[in-house]
Amino acid sequence: MEVGSSGGPNKNLVYGLSNTTADNLRSTRSVSTVRSSRSISSSQSKKFVALQQHTAQLTEKYDNLSAEYAQLKASHTQQRAESEQIKVSQAQQKAEYEATYEQQKAVYEQLREMIMNMANSGTCAPNLFLP
Repeated sequence: MEVGSSGGPNKNLVYGLSNTTADNLRSTRSVSTVRSSRSISSSQSKKFVALQQHTAQLTEKYDNLSAEYAQLKASHTQQRAESEQIKVSQAQQKAEYEATYEQQKAVYEQLREMIMNMANSGTCAPNLFLP
């Protein structure tokens, strides 16, 4: 059976409350307190001050870590940008190298063809080293 249902055990007894305590809790709940100031003991005050100091220290550490993270993030972003610039520069250098290579290859082929044509036409000077 459910607690508090008809025929079941009294919920106040289940929770260990007497009927008087339960009635007092109900009446306290319905009364609005205008000035409810509890005196704070010195040990509670010291604990509160210590908690405030600890909170201030944690806040300072958090702020320092946040600043350090922002610096690391900025540094990382800068390094990525520099890396991209290096990649672009390398690609340009490779393109220039390949263009120069192709030009030199074309000039070599032209020179080779000219020499072959001159050798075949007999317009070359005789080889002085042959007997």
